[in-house]
Amino acid sequence: MAQPIKTVAVLVANPALSSILSMTLAGVSALRVRPFDTQLALVTYLHLASAELVVADFDSVHCRADVLAEDLREDRRINLPYLQIVALASSVTPETKAASIRAGIDEIIMKPMSPKYLVERVLARLAQSRPPEPERRRPRRHDWSTFGDNVVPLFRETPHYHP
Repeated sequence: MAQPIKTVAVLVANPALSSILSMTLAGVSALRVRPFDTQLALVTYLHLASAELVVADFDSVHCRADVLAEDLREDRRINLPYLQIVALASSVTPETKAASIRAGIDEIIMKPMSPKYLVERVLARLAQSRPPEPERRRPRRHDWSTFGDNVVPLFRETPHYHP
């Protein structure tokens, strides 16, 4: 049975880095990649569709990864209980680490990194976060013999018209 395609959203500070990361992730056939320029575009997309993972950037002036993660976790219109957030950071300071924990960021990857390393980490994250399989219920068997014969009257019996 084929694995379902997972959606990964990418929102990073540099358009060139966004393009490189998006193209590298899109090279994996099991991933659907959605790059975004702004937090508003990403949030609007998540209101309409789902994603399993978001790659965000701590170096973004307009949308830091911790602020984005807090906003996504608090937004009640985004019903994605298994959404994971991977942040990219130039350096991990105690403040960055505390902000990541508070915001619910799942993993921090240090920049510069190989795009292939990001692919490995994304695939590893997605493999960990499988939602529980729904319980399969067997259909209840009916005892059709209790319904009588196999003739079902469709119309009421009416007296025949005699002229």
